[in-house]
Amino acid sequence: MAAVLGTPDTDPVKAMTRDSKGRRIVRLSRYRSAVAIRVRLALSSMRSLFQLSSPGIGMPAFAVRPVPGGPNAARTGSDRQRLTVMRGPWSRQTPMGDPIVRVEDLQKCFGELVVLRGVSLTVARGEVVVIIGPSGSGKSTLLKCLNRLEEPTAGRIFLDGVEVTGPRANLPKIRRDIGMVFQHFNLFPHMTALQNVMEGPRTVLGLAAAEARRRARELLTKVGLAEKADVKPAQLSGGQQQRVAIARALAMDPKVMLFDEVTSALDPELVGEVLTVMKRLADEGMTMLVVTHEMHFGERVADRVVMVDEGVIIEQGPPQQIFTKAVHERTRRFLNQLHWDA
Repeated sequence: MAAVLGTPDTDPVKAMTRDSKGRRIVRLSRYRSAVAIRVRLALSSMRSLFQLSSPGIGMPAFAVRPVPGGPNAARTGSDRQRLTVMRGPWSRQTPMGDPIVRVEDLQKCFGELVVLRGVSLTVARGEVVVIIGPSGSGKSTLLKCLNRLEEPTAGRIFLDGVEVTGPRANLPKIRRDIGMVFQHFNLFPHMTALQNVMEGPRTVLGLAAAEARRRARELLTKVGLAEKADVKPAQLSGGQQQRVAIARALAMDPKVMLFDEVTSALDPELVGEVLTVMKRLADEGMTMLVVTHEMHFGERVADRVVMVDEGVIIEQGPPQQIFTKAVHERTRRFLNQLHWDA
């Protein structure tokens, strides 16, 4: 039998024992474990209360209610309560969590040309933000600064709490965590659709060929192109090529997806198939920033619409507000030019 040298009553932190051979054993007391459990429960309650009472700068404060868990719970490793936002007339409910993207006073100049003039923006995990505005207003530059395809002139950008603009930023990792789909597809013309989707996981993530192939086939199925896996880009329509590009970006398992006018180069009859894929991603809880002139997509899918003009955010809010009751005269004039009754 082990001889007890200390007990939880006399020492609330440790209990010292000796085994049958006289060796000393230090063990945590039940008292300490109970205290730790109580502290964890108290902290969890405080976090939940803070999240529900302070959704964060830039998060939409409309049609919200707490819901447990959500599709992003596995990624964050948390069962904390999240916010649910009613998106557009389809009344889709998507859980939203803590801020994942934070932009502070972002500025970008090309020589003497000032493109971004102190943009600040916060995007919640699971939120879909649609960015609208006239050509040349800085929308695409803003997206490219988020993963530093363009170097910001000033300001700070954070992804999941890590500064993207810091001197020690790990750019390869940042770009793995931020998927981007461009107006032009940029597929490798000598590779099949399957090989295009496999390339990133094989080269950057170091996945085995079999695993990369399995993942690529799943993603091509997800975007409705399972039967085109062995087809090269030249044999695909523009809409199909753009869907391959979306699958390629998703293959890196990003935390955030950026879409830069991905339908502007497509024939009108091909736009719908790409927007359908993007809507499905939004339904699944993907965090998305979308630059687009497809106002109907913004109305139906966005949590928030951001109006950018001359390098600044002049107005933002729920799509119902922006598209029907815009406050800023410039927003109303822009929408009227698109034959949208704002």
